[in-house]
Amino acid sequence: MTSTFARLMLCASLLCLAGCNDGSGDPKAQIGANPSLPDIQQYLLPPIHIARIVGWKKDETPTVAQGLQAKPFATGLQHPRVPYVLPNGDVLVVESKAPKAAAIKRPKEIVMDWVESWATSGGDTGPSNRITLLRDSNGDGVPDTQSVFLDHLNSPFGVALVGNDLYVANTDAIIKYPYTEGDTKITAPGTVLTPLPGGPIDHHWTKSLVASPDGAMLYVGVGSNSNITENGMEAEHNRAAILQVDRASGRWRIFASGLRNPNGLSFEPQTGALWTVVNERDELGPDLVPDYMTSVKDGGFYGWPYSYYGQHVDPRVKPERPDLVAKAIVPDYALSSHVAPLGLAFYTGTSLPDAYRGGAFVGEHGSWNRQVLNGYKVVFVPFSNGKPSGPAQDVVTGFLNSDNQARGRPVGVAIDKTGALLVADDSGNTVWRVTSVHPQLTQR
Repeated sequence: MTSTFARLMLCASLLCLAGCNDGSGDPKAQIGANPSLPDIQQYLLPPIHIARIVGWKKDETPTVAQGLQAKPFATGLQHPRVPYVLPNGDVLVVESKAPKAAAIKRPKEIVMDWVESWATSGGDTGPSNRITLLRDSNGDGVPDTQSVFLDHLNSPFGVALVGNDLYVANTDAIIKYPYTEGDTKITAPGTVLTPLPGGPIDHHWTKSLVASPDGAMLYVGVGSNSNITENGMEAEHNRAAILQVDRASGRWRIFASGLRNPNGLSFEPQTGALWTVVNERDELGPDLVPDYMTSVKDGGFYGWPYSYYGQHVDPRVKPERPDLVAKAIVPDYALSSHVAPLGLAFYTGTSLPDAYRGGAFVGEHGSWNRQVLNGYKVVFVPFSNGKPSGPAQDVVTGFLNSDNQARGRPVGVAIDKTGALLVADDSGNTVWRVTSVHPQLTQR
């Protein structure tokens, strides 16, 4: 055991002792439209349980649901966060590292930042903050072209293509690049469409991005700059929100607010509604607050920081805002506490089994602050008439081994041109491709 790891284990143990009781309940009781919400627990220091990253051994692959199989689509990447499928079938993989944030001075935050950054990173394998292109010309799941498509980016995350305009959401700006179908590399300099809230703190740095179905607007998720405003309200200016950006002018407005860390922005195909997955607040207990997925209403307020899951008041936030609490929207669907959902993709393909048609795949990065680990998998939520219609089902698991060590951690998910599910694994430095065992039986 390295001295660094030993120190981290000691810090984590001390934090767990300071956190008192961590009687984690049944995570399944917090999945669905009406999650169980236990009493609040407050801590001097929050409990931390680290899933040490060990990586994938040779020939190891994730475990998948019956009728599916998983194989690596690309390996040896550097923190792949988001797969994005272009109209011609090429796959862009956003590889990124977190930006350097401003110095954190309070003892609790020093320890938490140190431990969390160690626990959530993977092994370095080379340059990052770039986009890699993968081209599988014959659709056999083995790319015959892999090239650096865009380089020297600033902690990129979201990507959206509209016509010949490719937009990349760096941590501090949306950048536009010219794109021609079939390009394997972009060398033209990008232009700033609009700045985004970034440093100097930049607590939640990922900026999810999606274009409206008509291409006129871009929607970008901007996470909060703290857990619960401990860095001051000024640091939260235009954060914890989804911004709507006019693609022609770059002008933007807040589309929805009170969303602590919205990611995975996607349009539900049947209704055309915008959906997101949200990482909720910490330090209220192992089973508070459930992360969730929800449709997003124009002008809607979803509670953060004043309340959670509708009108449940967070007593830590002063001054209180009963006027905002009263109008806080209850999310559509809870995913359980601290699963850290980062990816969302609706299934419109035909090559996976029929049971997946129309539902949503969610990539859950996994918990770090509860004794019983939660998340670390990709789940599927069935939909009917544009709404969740049943319990979440485990689809891609095995990211944790029998010793609760992390082989990898799923982030973004996407559907490729053949209808296969792509999963970016930012700690295993791999993009996984999940297909049907017998695709000829499900294709139409």
